[in-house]
Amino acid sequence: MPQRRSPFNLPNVLTYARIGAVPVVVGLLFWPDDALLRWLAFGIYAAAAITDFFDGYLARMWSQQSSMGRILDPIADKLLIGAVLMMLVYNGAIRSWAVWAAIVILCREMLVSGLREFLAEVHVSVPVSQLAKWKTTVQILALGFLVTGHAGDALLPAGMTQLIGLILLWIAALFTLYTGYDYFKAGIRHVLEVDEKP
Repeated sequence: MPQRRSPFNLPNVLTYARIGAVPVVVGLLFWPDDALLRWLAFGIYAAAAITDFFDGYLARMWSQQSSMGRILDPIADKLLIGAVLMMLVYNGAIRSWAVWAAIVILCREMLVSGLREFLAEVHVSVPVSQLAKWKTTVQILALGFLVTGHAGDALLPAGMTQLIGLILLWIAALFTLYTGYDYFKAGIRHVLEVDEKP
């Protein structure tokens, strides 16, 4: 079994693989009308999303938590979600009012990243709520449907894959607003406490 702090233990390798999947999925999404490439993009995206669960789970189960993993895991998540969102806007899968849902999700990720960076410096940890976990699940599902796009019409009625994806995206955006506010409220309280200390 790999050493606990090895940068190449299995949990970390899964995180590296998720980062490596980002440019591949982005490249495949450049051709929005090719059903085969869409299914390939979906397969790689789904595999990358699954590693998001297993890297943390295995690290805890095998006591292989490492600084590298703690740094790269949230970065890998945001790279995957952010890149896929931008490509879906680029190729028109997300358009019109739905672009606002994508903006809300991206802004929340930047806000949380900034707060986490500051709170880590003052050794404060804000636990992830159950609703935030549901938000992540809905968000991953939404992008999965949207990545599949019109290729999914072979399995569902025409346009239904896109519609389900957009509905889930808006639900994820609403969860994002609530959890983002909740996280910001908890984080800003710690920020003020730090400023009040002599």
